[in-house]
Amino acid sequence: MNPQLRVAVDVGCYRHRVAIGLSEGELLEEVEISHDGPGLTEFFARVERQAQRWGRPVAVAMEGHNGWARPLDQRVLLHDYRLFNVNNRKLARYKEIFATPSKSDAIDTRRMLELFTLQERLPTARGVLQEVAAVPLVNAQLQTLTRRRRQLVNERKQLGARVQAALQAVCPGLLAITGRLDNRWFLSLLTARTDLRQLPRLRERTLRGLRGVGRTYAATIRAWQREATYATSVDYVGPMIVQDARRMVELGTQIGALETQIEALAADSALARRIDSIPGYGLISAAELAGEIGRIERFEQEASLAMYLGMAPVDASSGERQGSRSPRHVNRRAKAAMMIAVMRHQTQVPESAAFYAKKRQHGKTHQQALRALGRHLVRVIWSMIHQGRDYRTTEPTPI
Repeated sequence: MNPQLRVAVDVGCYRHRVAIGLSEGELLEEVEISHDGPGLTEFFARVERQAQRWGRPVAVAMEGHNGWARPLDQRVLLHDYRLFNVNNRKLARYKEIFATPSKSDAIDTRRMLELFTLQERLPTARGVLQEVAAVPLVNAQLQTLTRRRRQLVNERKQLGARVQAALQAVCPGLLAITGRLDNRWFLSLLTARTDLRQLPRLRERTLRGLRGVGRTYAATIRAWQREATYATSVDYVGPMIVQDARRMVELGTQIGALETQIEALAADSALARRIDSIPGYGLISAAELAGEIGRIERFEQEASLAMYLGMAPVDASSGERQGSRSPRHVNRRAKAAMMIAVMRHQTQVPESAAFYAKKRQHGKTHQQALRALGRHLVRVIWSMIHQGRDYRTTEPTPI
């Protein structure tokens, strides 16, 4: 056992409980710090004072990496301390087996210090503390931007569903003139006036001046104008529809700006560029995966990466029932990006399309067949990164 100064942090919203001890088991001090500038300064001052006193490297365990622990976890890595994230599910299991008469923040921090030693000897404790490696700055930035983009995309979808339901009730027939509610020209029409009842009176010249509306769409709108009808609720529901439609336009602009930033950053990310070389993945999906993976070295083997990406379901068969379920330790954002990319990939690569079709013939559902193909592509990604090469297809051997 290497001598260390070990620090445990029970993370809270406004205050954190900190325990500092030695690898031999001696508890040096316990303190509460506030989640603000002075509190973080006090934390590092105390740790540095003990590290210099004992002349030992520092290892820090805390809950909520990339959550409530920010920016403390980031600063820990900047100080070149080893950082361990506490897996709350496995910690709860450990507490069930080795129960204490009560629960408090002080008890939790002492348990974390115990785990540093026990994880080397006790299988139940192994895996509760997961070391966090510093990731390239560009991948950390990609994670932040792609998560923000995903939030805005989801918000836009929710607004679209709400506007669609309201339009069907207030102005039957208007939604039928477009195949998609989020068409630029249709949103330009909805937001052209604050009162939906004024839309049938718009002249062709005005329609042609709307963004995205050309001769064809103007003719489609003119045909609807001649038969336009409204429900009585348009008085109070109409303004809501216009507000939501304007928010959708605003979100579209923000999403476009984020995608421009993501594309520029992805060009500087070796991991994103490597993944982007796979047909069908696309720059956005590659950037999402690069941001969520961070660095491939955090995974001991490709099976761990497959589970993290949600491409390795756990068998959940019972009796005559055959089935599977998603493991608990899945990054849902990475899984969503992976599923979208795999779905596009199998339409562009004949060998992958044949693999997908074979799985469907064996009785797999669409989602199960995609995950099976995704599991194979995780092996491909793992090999590409470790061999330092891009994706390439095998050309057929001439006869």
